[in-house]
Amino acid sequence: MTADGLFDPHGYARQRLPLERAYGLPAACYTAPEFFAREAERLFRPSWRLVGREDEFTGPGAFRTLDTAAGPIAVIRGRDGALRAFLNSCRHRGALLLDGHGDCTAVVCPYHAWSYGLDGALIAAPGMDRAAGFDRRGNGLVPVRLEAWGGFAFVNADAEAPGLLDSLGDLPEVLAPYRFAEMKCVRRAEFDVACNWKLLAENAMEEYHTGTVHRASLGQQQGEAVATRGDWDALYIRQDTTIAVLPGEASPLPHVPDLPAKHAQGTFFTMIYPALQFACTQDCMWWLDFQPRAVDHTRVSVGFAFPKSTTLLPAFPEAVKAYYRRWDISIGEDNAIGERQQRGMAALGRPPGRLSHKEHHVHKLANWVLDRVLD
Repeated sequence: MTADGLFDPHGYARQRLPLERAYGLPAACYTAPEFFAREAERLFRPSWRLVGREDEFTGPGAFRTLDTAAGPIAVIRGRDGALRAFLNSCRHRGALLLDGHGDCTAVVCPYHAWSYGLDGALIAAPGMDRAAGFDRRGNGLVPVRLEAWGGFAFVNADAEAPGLLDSLGDLPEVLAPYRFAEMKCVRRAEFDVACNWKLLAENAMEEYHTGTVHRASLGQQQGEAVATRGDWDALYIRQDTTIAVLPGEASPLPHVPDLPAKHAQGTFFTMIYPALQFACTQDCMWWLDFQPRAVDHTRVSVGFAFPKSTTLLPAFPEAVKAYYRRWDISIGEDNAIGERQQRGMAALGRPPGRLSHKEHHVHKLANWVLDRVLD
């Protein structure tokens, strides 16, 4: 596909067919910088971006930074207990203010020592005493929209974007039995993967690959499509025991109480478009946030949460090791196959391949992307 035809809707007729006759996306959708730039502008910039669990911000001054399609953002717990989000950029000359995550008593620019309170207000501006008409009150950090649901904090730098709950559709209703607000984050991890974000998102929503990529770990799984309303999708895997440990290993931790039948008998793998997965099983949940850095580079941010009551059990520190082992193995295998796919996509002249009936969610994500990216 030439660059001129990259955004021509007529070039994607085979991707728009019903699944039983459909083809996957052309390689250029995974390798062309122009396609990636359009995705950043139309998919990621107006989308709600997960920060993490509110319980990760343990007290005043606790902060976490993230890079988004709208630039760097910092989220800080104020002295009043409120979480606030700001552009992570000094109002003076634009230097990055905070890195990573941690705790601070104030936000101090490393360039000229402009200082901001935990509420974003400018509290010191050395050398500005002779600047005519300079007003500290008008030079605080630029606020960013922050909304929370179920103990999760999200940010959105687009003032015109729909609210978080409007975007989530009926996902909060479907996942309500897991009681996310009563959970606690117990582990975070990040991985840099040399592949396009869509390869990871597609892989996360199909069980077709599990018998090969995860042959020696998870084994073959069988999934069912779930009807959804809003910008999200779901795959359900029926299994009476938790899927969060390796097959054959004991699952020693208690289930979330009072789960309805479907939730108690399987696992929901969801995809909150464009690129955030919540995986919810009987005793815990975890998330994978696929953060695009370049057309062939994705940062995968992973978090794991259990009911607070479970984390207080004396046996928890030892029992949770089985869960970490399963996650580390499976995520590593998925990251490796994503990189292998990206390398294969570079083959010149490679035509798109046909999709299997097991790739319903791959087809659905592809068309969601095309609906927004094409002219």
